[in-house]
Amino acid sequence: MKPKVLLTGRPGCGKTTLIKRAVDELALPAGGFYTEEIRQRDGRVGFKIVTLEGEEAVLAHVDFNTTQRVGKYGLDLRVLESIGTEAICTAVRARRLVVIDEIGPMEIRSPVFCDVVNDALDSGEPILGTITARSFPFTNAIKKRHDVTLIEVRPNNREQLALELPGKFKI
Repeated sequence: MKPKVLLTGRPGCGKTTLIKRAVDELALPAGGFYTEEIRQRDGRVGFKIVTLEGEEAVLAHVDFNTTQRVGKYGLDLRVLESIGTEAICTAVRARRLVVIDEIGPMEIRSPVFCDVVNDALDSGEPILGTITARSFPFTNAIKKRHDVTLIEVRPNNREQLALELPGKFKI
């Protein structure tokens, strides 16, 4: 069975950095997306989706005036449902390592995204992703799957995980 590894932990603990390092070290064909902060001098103002192919778009921003909101951020779920889900589907179809960063409170607002994540998890392809540590019915169900390895990232284990994570995908 191909590995399905999801990293969890507090915001800012290094989950995305670990995934990027593992993908770079593995040098396997991979697809999917990362979620990156958008920062201005006063701090974080939003998040963007960046596919492994380099396509990017803003998912959430303090200036978005939308009905879908998480905290201070307005969401543009169309970005997630087009760019993000398409990157996941393309990786599954191509039988590549599927990178999903992140399965979090913003992303799970989209039923389309949730369906695509479940399809990817059921596909048999290897998955490397991040998942919120917070409790939500959708993410709790994923965390309880017998075929998912959940790893908590903390400041005191981050460097060790950077060394170990690529080994989970070498066959």
